[in-house]
Amino acid sequence: MFDEKKLPYICTPLTGKSTDEILAELTNIVPKKPDLIEWRVDFYDELIKFDKVLFTAQKISNNSNGIPILFTIRSHKEGGQQISLTEDEKVELLSEICKSDAIDIIDYEVSNEPEHIRHLREVSKDYRKKLILSYHNFEFTPEKSEIFKRLLMAEFYGADIAKTAVMPKNNKDVLTLLEVTREAKEVLNIPIITMSMGELGSVSRMLGWVYGSAVTFAVGEKSSAPGQVPIENLKKVIEVIKESMGY
Repeated sequence: MFDEKKLPYICTPLTGKSTDEILAELTNIVPKKPDLIEWRVDFYDELIKFDKVLFTAQKISNNSNGIPILFTIRSHKEGGQQISLTEDEKVELLSEICKSDAIDIIDYEVSNEPEHIRHLREVSKDYRKKLILSYHNFEFTPEKSEIFKRLLMAEFYGADIAKTAVMPKNNKDVLTLLEVTREAKEVLNIPIITMSMGELGSVSRMLGWVYGSAVTFAVGEKSSAPGQVPIENLKKVIEVIKESMGY
């Protein structure tokens, strides 16, 4: 899915509360040429109206200039917005969006019920959509073994991509995340996305690809997580690093 020579891919989020807000964000983001656009649907005010979500997804696709769209309803327990959907309804919406040609990838937390994960894996495969299975910890950075376990679980459930994002308390935590990234890159047979969040962890968004993270998240219009760097600055930093390292 990812060309190693082009790493890291840069993803920018859409966090608008309405369709108009989202399309306005998109107008500003597309000229900045991210590699992926993530629609964080948990920010969307009309999430319970499936037809409106599907309509907005199509509008995003029509105005994205061919940039692939990642569809995410981030769980509140893993840093997302509080939403009114039950987990069954959330899975139903993710299943419906897989049937649309508006999106390319869906994200679902690996900590969810196995039957929900297996169902989404089946539906996403049927409709040729990629599945990210993710783990987020906005409180702290777990031990290396715990982070590694979450990435392995994603591969076990058949994810196309395994993702983890954790919050550091100190510089050592950032190194822990990068070390896990390096080890997981050597062991897993699927691409991985990792990041250390917050100001301390922002260096991982700039350097994580050196250790094996395929995608980094940047601010296009508005941030969706702490520590995201504006896409213009991130591109400059990555360019300098690649030049210095002979990439």
